[in-house]
Amino acid sequence: MRHSPWVDHIPNDVISEEPTSDLVVISCRKAAMNLFTRNRPTTRPWPLRRHSSSASPLLYLTLLFSLLLFLSYFFSLTPDSLFLKTSLSISPNCPSFGGQKFIWYAPHSGFSNQLTEFKNALLMAAILNRTLVVPPVLDHHAVALGSCPKFRVLSPDEIRISVWNHTVELIRSGRYVSMADIVDISSLVSSSLVRVVDFRVFLSSWCNVNVDFTCYNELDARASVFDRLQQCRSLLSGMDGDAKCSYAVNEDCRTTIWTYQNGNEDGALDSFQPDEQLKRKKKISYVRKQRDVYNALGPGSEAESAILLAFGSLFTAPYKGSQLHISIPEASSDRRIQTLIEKIEFLRFAPEIISAGKKYAYDTIKAPFLCSQLRLLDGQFKNHWNATFLKLKQTLDALTRSPPPIHIFVMTDLPESNWTGTYLGELVEDSRQFKLFFLKEKDELIIQTAKQIVDASHGLKLGTAPKNHDGTGQFKKVCPPGLPDVLLYIEQTICSCASLGFVGTAGSTIADIIESMRKFGVCSS
Repeated sequence: MRHSPWVDHIPNDVISEEPTSDLVVISCRKAAMNLFTRNRPTTRPWPLRRHSSSASPLLYLTLLFSLLLFLSYFFSLTPDSLFLKTSLSISPNCPSFGGQKFIWYAPHSGFSNQLTEFKNALLMAAILNRTLVVPPVLDHHAVALGSCPKFRVLSPDEIRISVWNHTVELIRSGRYVSMADIVDISSLVSSSLVRVVDFRVFLSSWCNVNVDFTCYNELDARASVFDRLQQCRSLLSGMDGDAKCSYAVNEDCRTTIWTYQNGNEDGALDSFQPDEQLKRKKKISYVRKQRDVYNALGPGSEAESAILLAFGSLFTAPYKGSQLHISIPEASSDRRIQTLIEKIEFLRFAPEIISAGKKYAYDTIKAPFLCSQLRLLDGQFKNHWNATFLKLKQTLDALTRSPPPIHIFVMTDLPESNWTGTYLGELVEDSRQFKLFFLKEKDELIIQTAKQIVDASHGLKLGTAPKNHDGTGQFKKVCPPGLPDVLLYIEQTICSCASLGFVGTAGSTIADIIESMRKFGVCSS
């Protein structure tokens, strides 16, 4: 059963606890040491030997020298790699980018949530006149935020380190793919509405490491790279203590709704607040206030002088008449930002993905068809199978007047082996009336499109590299990379071509994306 990359929702609650003892601090140091080496085989311990009671002076000197070396190495470790600030913290010098300033954030959850964050990040970068560091597409729910409505989420510090750790794992495994490889933002960059730089390009300058991040084996071969990356983690997070270098934005959805030119008083209370029962039950005292992002983090603010502005989550969604974290629907007095808001309402997939989806629709299905997106195994949706299937059945009943068979493209998280006994199984059995189509991860179209995405490397070609970097084109592909999972994006494109209509699962964010693709005529363009 394949994991369902297209399922997306506001993640479940996350409870985090701060370390409270020296033992925990030591454990965190060990975790930091093992971050880049956990996949390596452990060395077989030496066999125990019996020693005589009269050890030689040379043995004592050897033991003493080894102990001194161990202590020297131990006290050189950087616990701030896990955001634990101690007197032993060591950070590299703050890099200089010739006046350029950047913004970084922590993506999380499924692809739809990551896409929402990416749009918000583009908007924030443009408002604050900073270059956006474009992140990778994270594995589905490799990093979870928690529940904003329940006021239980990872803190910005915690989610930044979680994203860092997973990003390193993507690089090590050769599965790194930039959000700008999947989503086409070339028109935004060419029109100067935003400035962007690929995370790998930025990281090589920020951490002062001369390494090809597309050749992940090189990370295993060069221990000095590990040390440098561990040290610069605090700089990337804004936890190094130097506000002129990086500034950590520690406001999150529990306390802050970012706005821009909305006409309200800065600091005004938001309409959605935790109710008294929740305050008593969870022992929380949060107050949600609206804050203008330009006033709080722009010119004249403490954050303005920092080279890097590090956000936590930038995810938002409507809830009880409010937005969970970011509420910038328009900017009537700022034409440039208003234009950007209009353009990021819908972002197309990369040309390779669009082409693959249209090819399948026209060359494989070869007939007018209906698309059905059935979300059945995740979250609340696993309890609503009857309602989900009923909507599809009603739509098909209305189409039975057409000459059979009715062609249906199905995208679902329910494995084909489990279709028996469901409405999908009934459709498969009635082959005279219905003809079903669906894709799998190992289908040739999926594999070839993934290779094309890797070869195109749109993310590395976009934007301007930091001024102390040789350029975005300097990454040489001398190692075979892994292939990104592009099944979800191709499925959505196919559904945008469904001329007989689209039936999506109510409440699914993936269904919303498909509706937008159909609205903006992706298949016909």
